[in-house]
Amino acid sequence: MPHSLSPSDVSAIAARTHGYVGADLSSLIRESASAAIQRWHDDSSPSRPGAPCLTNADVLAILPTIRPSAMREVFVETPAVRWQDIGGQEEIKQKLRECVEWPLTHRDTFNRLGVEAPRGVLLYGPPGCSKTMTAKALATESGINFIAVKGPELLNKYVGESERAVREIFRKARAAAPSIVFFDEIDALGSSRSDDMSHNGVLTSLLNEMDGIEELSGVTVVAATNRPDVLDSALMRPGRLDRILFVGAPDLETRKDIFRIRFSTMAVEPGVDVEELAYLAEGCSGAEVASICQDAALAAMNEDLDAPFVKRSHLVHSATTVRRRITPAMIRFFDEWKDQCGVRSA
Repeated sequence: MPHSLSPSDVSAIAARTHGYVGADLSSLIRESASAAIQRWHDDSSPSRPGAPCLTNADVLAILPTIRPSAMREVFVETPAVRWQDIGGQEEIKQKLRECVEWPLTHRDTFNRLGVEAPRGVLLYGPPGCSKTMTAKALATESGINFIAVKGPELLNKYVGESERAVREIFRKARAAAPSIVFFDEIDALGSSRSDDMSHNGVLTSLLNEMDGIEELSGVTVVAATNRPDVLDSALMRPGRLDRILFVGAPDLETRKDIFRIRFSTMAVEPGVDVEELAYLAEGCSGAEVASICQDAALAAMNEDLDAPFVKRSHLVHSATTVRRRITPAMIRFFDEWKDQCGVRSA
């Protein structure tokens, strides 16, 4: 089939097909060609070309639907979360770009300066502060294959099954490199070794995969937890989770950003002061700020099912009554853990 793809178009598509084998690429072109033919048939304008022609837009439209073979069994559909969907946290975003995107986009500089790409990143902090959402945005923005794993879901009562699952995840990640393996609630797998031999086996498998005999090339591990104190110290040594980032409660500017992001998708009374709401939401996590908007919208519906917008009064009431789960004791706990362990943020 004729096509209009330029060499730069082909290079850009190649850069987005990490882990694709020949059959995957054939499927991509076949489906794209079918889409081009359908588009040609649907075009009734006088300027329609005499024959179908494959365009870059056809390929890009089909690309998200073709998954690399190595990822099909474990791939978790990642929502289209982008950095602008996450209010604030600019320092965390930049550190993650340095750890994951720079080794890919500035490989020559890394080699010239003798810099080794980080093997893993640990995101720790109170619940509801966008740790998981940040990892998903990282995968979306970098265009890297993303494998998401919830720690407790890997645990299996049958001997050896959890260890096998860990090995299989990393085998898939290597085959689809460059890729990100995201362990949510890593504390379920990586807690300190104990007399429970079945648990120790899972931790040992995880440690070996991250920094064992077989090099973990092109795979970055990102883990999240709100219980860093229970993690085995071996997980946080250089070569494993060697970048440790605290994701804390949003500050005033970040809360304002979150309100603006939420208001972009909901009808709000004109003149609502975002700064006032951000002050009222002092001490809230990002998830609780989002909850304020949801609760206010429901209150508006309870008042009038045909409500044209959410009133300021609904938002103020919701912001002043929302339950805050981040306590001063919780913040002290994270500060003390950081001091005791000598943790230096990346």
